[in-house]
Amino acid sequence: MSNFNQPNFPVRRLRRLRRSTAIRDMFRETSLNKADLIYPLFIVEGENFKKEISSMPGQYQMSVDNILIECAELVSLGIKSVLLFGIPLEKDEVGSGAYAEDGIIQRATREIKRTFPGLVVITDVCLCEYTSHGHCGIVEDGYVQNDATLELLAAEAVSHARAGADIIAPSDMMDGRVAAIRKALDEDGFTETPIMAYSAKFSSAFYGPFREAAESAPQFGDRKTYQMDFGNSDEAMREIALDIQEGADIVMVKPALSYLDLIRRTKDTFNMPIAAYNVSGEYSMVKAAAANGWLDGEKVMMEILTSIKRAGADVIITYFAKDAARIL
Repeated sequence: MSNFNQPNFPVRRLRRLRRSTAIRDMFRETSLNKADLIYPLFIVEGENFKKEISSMPGQYQMSVDNILIECAELVSLGIKSVLLFGIPLEKDEVGSGAYAEDGIIQRATREIKRTFPGLVVITDVCLCEYTSHGHCGIVEDGYVQNDATLELLAAEAVSHARAGADIIAPSDMMDGRVAAIRKALDEDGFTETPIMAYSAKFSSAFYGPFREAAESAPQFGDRKTYQMDFGNSDEAMREIALDIQEGADIVMVKPALSYLDLIRRTKDTFNMPIAAYNVSGEYSMVKAAAANGWLDGEKVMMEILTSIKRAGADVIITYFAKDAARIL
C-alpha cells in the first residue's frame, strides 16, 4: 500500500517527474499499445463494394474482397485483431442467415483466416442484423423469447467456429447464452475456442450510428427488456459473475466511456480479462467535434483510449484503432 506520510512541499515536488517528455514517458503509469486495439468491420454481400457510413466518418460497409484489402492495411499497421459484423442480403423472422454455413460472416471468416492466419478474428454472435424485426432473438407476441433464442445463438457460434473464428463474442444479452454456447462449442470439438461475452451491455443512446452501420435497428419497441438499465451497476456485477460462472473467458463492458467506473469495478472484483467497447456514438461525437474545429480530435482520441485502459480494460474495441495505431 502506498505511503502518503511523506514530507510535504518544498521537500516533495511532484512536478520534478513532469519536467520533460522523456521523464514523463518514463514514469507514465498507463500506456497504450497496438495489441490493445480491436477493430470492428462491417461486411456486406457482393463484390467491389465499399460505402462510407454517413454517421461514422472513416468507417465503411465492405464486401469480402474489400475486407481483405482492409485487413492487409490493419496488419501493416500492427493491429492484431478484428471484430466482424455481418449484413445479409435477406432477413427473416428467425435470423437464419446468422447460422447458415455460407452466411456472410462464415465466408468472410474463412477468407480472412486463409489470407491472414495470424490475425485474430472475433465474431459477433447475435441475431439482430439477420432478423426482419431487428431484435436480438426470437419474437413471439411482440416479446423477445429468451430460451427459444439460445439454441439459435449456439448454432451461430458453432458455425463461426467451424469457419475458423478465433474468439466467439455473444452480444445478445439473453440469460444463459454463455452456458448454451460453451456447451455447443465443446460438444462440437471447439473446447479451446474462447468466449468474449458482452456481459454488461447497456441499453444506450450511444449505439445510434452503429445501427446505421449494421442495419440492425429494431422495427418496433426497443431493447430495454434484455439490455441493461444504464443506472444499474450492482446488476452489472451480477451479470458479469453469471457469465464467468457459465464459462466466459473474457468479459466486456459496453459502452466504455460513460461506464469507466464499471470497468474499474469489474477488474477489482473479478480480476478477469476485460474488453471495453468504445462504441459508435463515442467515436462519432469526437469526429464531429474535430471536423468543426472544436477540439483536437487526435489528442482527445488518445486521452479517451488511455482512460479506458487506465480504468482496467485489457483490450479496447474501437473504431479509432487505425488512427491510434498510426500514432503508436
